[in-house]
Amino acid sequence: MSTVGRGEDVVRRKLDKTQAKAERGSGWYAGAARAGLVAKGVSYGLVAVLAIGVAVGQGGKATSRSGALATIADESWGKIVLVLLAVGFAAYAIWRFIQAVFEREDEHENEAKSTAKKWGKRAGYVGRGLIYAGLTYTTIKLLTDGSGQQSQNQSAKQTTSTVFDWPGGRWLVAIGGLAVLGAGIWNVYRALSRKYEEKWRGGMSRTERTWGSRAGLIGHLARGVVFGLVGIFLLKAALEFDPDEAIGLDGALQTLANAPHGPWVLALTALGLLAYGLYCLVDARYRDVSANS
Repeated sequence: MSTVGRGEDVVRRKLDKTQAKAERGSGWYAGAARAGLVAKGVSYGLVAVLAIGVAVGQGGKATSRSGALATIADESWGKIVLVLLAVGFAAYAIWRFIQAVFEREDEHENEAKSTAKKWGKRAGYVGRGLIYAGLTYTTIKLLTDGSGQQSQNQSAKQTTSTVFDWPGGRWLVAIGGLAVLGAGIWNVYRALSRKYEEKWRGGMSRTERTWGSRAGLIGHLARGVVFGLVGIFLLKAALEFDPDEAIGLDGALQTLANAPHGPWVLALTALGLLAYGLYCLVDARYRDVSANS
């Protein structure tokens, strides 16, 4: 057998082993998924704690997850947390990319519907993987030279302005706004239907399931509010052809802070995001992470 042939055989065996681990939800694949979910929960917890500080008048500002990472980078313990989060974010991205590769069609649905569903899921997994790959990059950048990315607000405005210059850019921004608004509505649906419970394995005590479910309900509702605001302002930017109307997660929280009874509204939303962080920790412990679960 040629060197190329042997190399292809090694790669094929490694892919087969990875697929087997993914389908069983075992080994390093399961470890990556659970580490990623823990990092996700901690990052939302940081955002929530900073927002609660703003709501109760302790100073600071409501910010996004990348902004929260930049905030803790100056603390004596911050570097250790950032290292752990960088590993967790990278693990989450790897988990989602592997899910995208090994997603299968549903044998119980007709071919066209099953194929569309498979590729839709793959696109979702890749999208989430890219988000966490970006968070990994931001965290590493904070660790190496102390500088992170610009705020999500600034990034949203700059990106929107750039897209406006593309052919059909206004429509693309509107589609993006609808997609983010749809993500907000999906989070509300998941909250009210409690679909997230379907991913949990056995072994949970009644108390764990009860409080984990409540945290998931409150957390998904809070995410629905925040994503919904981001989507609405993107649509507004498209309608008014004004990139300054676009906002990120930090802008959504600041908008809530400036609303009537703003501190109360912000505090409730922040508590919801904290609940989502706790839900992620429960998910990390009990979720069935096997591919096509």
